[in-house]
Amino acid sequence: MFRQKLAACAAAALLTMTGLPGLNHLNNLNAWAGEMTNVAITYIVDHPAIDAARKGVIDELAEAGYKEGETLTLHVQSAQGSMPTQLQIAKKFAGMRPDLLVAISTPSAQALQSAADGKIPIVFSAVTDPVGSKLVKSMEAPGGNITGTSDQQPFGPTLKLIKRLVPEAKKLGVIYNAGEANSVAQVEALKAALADYGLELEESTASQTAMVPDAALSLAGRADVILIPTDSTVVAAIESVVNVGRKAKVPVFASDTDSVKRGALAALGFDYYKLGRLTGKMAVRILKGESPAAIPVGVLDTQDLYLNKTSAAAMGVAVPDDLLETATKVIE
Repeated sequence: MFRQKLAACAAAALLTMTGLPGLNHLNNLNAWAGEMTNVAITYIVDHPAIDAARKGVIDELAEAGYKEGETLTLHVQSAQGSMPTQLQIAKKFAGMRPDLLVAISTPSAQALQSAADGKIPIVFSAVTDPVGSKLVKSMEAPGGNITGTSDQQPFGPTLKLIKRLVPEAKKLGVIYNAGEANSVAQVEALKAALADYGLELEESTASQTAMVPDAALSLAGRADVILIPTDSTVVAAIESVVNVGRKAKVPVFASDTDSVKRGALAALGFDYYKLGRLTGKMAVRILKGESPAAIPVGVLDTQDLYLNKTSAAAMGVAVPDDLLETATKVIE
């Protein structure tokens, strides 16, 4: 430790001689003295729900004293919807040997888990089925080097909402990426729940965000309503689904509340910023020495109702006043 500090002082002296600003001296001195914490965050694609979760993580770290540029070196990179790119990012981040890896979305978590090979702690956010995705052994006792938060939620309340707003609906369309374990698990859960609500499922798949518009068009003549699961590939292009819904008068429901701000008619879902804050709390615990193996997977215990009045009118749906009054947020 003495030699490390001595080397740091020498480095700081060298920086002073070069005339670099004082803040750079401090940041480099901390880094060389081993006082900077290194965290790397990656996610499969950019969209508001993932952005909110990422912000929640970073804000929680800052509140706990891990402030970027002061005590924290933060590396953040999006895969831009490409799984090969995500695998490359995961390999690069694992090779950097940070103090903690953070993944937002199922494919990002799976990529980091494979690249880290059990040697670097990982915390994930917005993973719908952590057990089915083989990220953890169980929700209560994850095991290994990984834990995090899930956005898993029952479909029953959403299906009940759909039948209330569109009582004549018989066929429910769903668009998802069949290559995402998280999405496949959601569709299976949806199939199991549909019978109780008198609905049949019409599926349409999109392996890339660019394929979502065509997937939505294929449902226009087959489905009475469309439900978008928490699938990053599809959510990234939710506007294209909304456009189809408005033109064809097919109501579009979502599983994340940010999609309602972007045009979906309604959603019963989580606040992803709050989910990110919960993920950040777990990250802080790990950085302070706790093992991910012993930290249960976290979930939010409330669902928020978001409604979009403009989209409801465009899609031919009348929203009852009492539902508007109980909504967490109404988009005019």
